[in-house]
Amino acid sequence: MFGFIDSNVKPEELSALVLAYVGDAVYELAVREYLVGRGPANVNKLHREAVRRVRASTQAMIFHALEGRLSKTEEAVARRGRNAKSGHGPRGDSILEYRHSTGFESLVGYLYLSRDWVRLEEILVLARQVIESELESNAPNQ
Repeated sequence: MFGFIDSNVKPEELSALVLAYVGDAVYELAVREYLVGRGPANVNKLHREAVRRVRASTQAMIFHALEGRLSKTEEAVARRGRNAKSGHGPRGDSILEYRHSTGFESLVGYLYLSRDWVRLEEILVLARQVIESELESNAPNQ
């Protein structure tokens, strides 16, 4: 994918918070790429749409949608991320949502650093489906 990945990095040896740090960036880039790919829009609208998709409450919803769909290893990574104590709290979301979002980000970071592109794509597609379904159900009736 990118030429910056050190092939000596062993994701299973990294802390859950380091995995979440990487996963946060990977997920936000995937969201931005998706939004830009939908067609022309102004940057302010793109930013608002991205924020709706990357906020902790949305990622927590994705975390829950993944239940029963992960391998044992993936479950363990997500659980470690959920249980990690970051030293700072969420901005505007509950601590529980923040913890679940960290679990999701840890999983994304793990898959990215493991170079498991197929599984990462499957998780990102599921995330997009969950978000689009949620946005549809919350859309005002027309």
